[in-house]
Amino acid sequence: MNRETILETDYATLWYYPDSRIVHHQFHRFIHGEKFREVLETGLKVFRERGASKWLSDDRKNSALPQADAEWGLGDWNPRVFKEGWKYWAVVMPDKVAGQMNLNRLMKENIDLGLTVKAFEDPDEAMAWLESV
Repeated sequence: MNRETILETDYATLWYYPDSRIVHHQFHRFIHGEKFREVLETGLKVFRERGASKWLSDDRKNSALPQADAEWGLGDWNPRVFKEGWKYWAVVMPDKVAGQMNLNRLMKENIDLGLTVKAFEDPDEAMAWLESV
């Protein structure tokens, strides 16, 4: 599968798969604030410029987001990425229970907004699902 590395830091890597129009991030450790927002904003730019419609979030190494980041994501970033055509979200759940609870709430809020969301334990299964939809 053709994959382009868009962003690579100590905290996260962001890829784009042009054949299936998937943006894929992998957090390497707990991430929040400017570093978290940089990953999402860079992915949004890919949606806008490349016509992506699917996002794979590999959050195994992350934990619960600070309230300010969660509010920014839902209130600021989400409307902009929905406008660019976001339709499907595959989530590889965090290892930590606090992160799982936080992400479950965020997933539900996005489902309520019309996004098709599915949780996974394995990133390969998440990718296979996104390629199938």
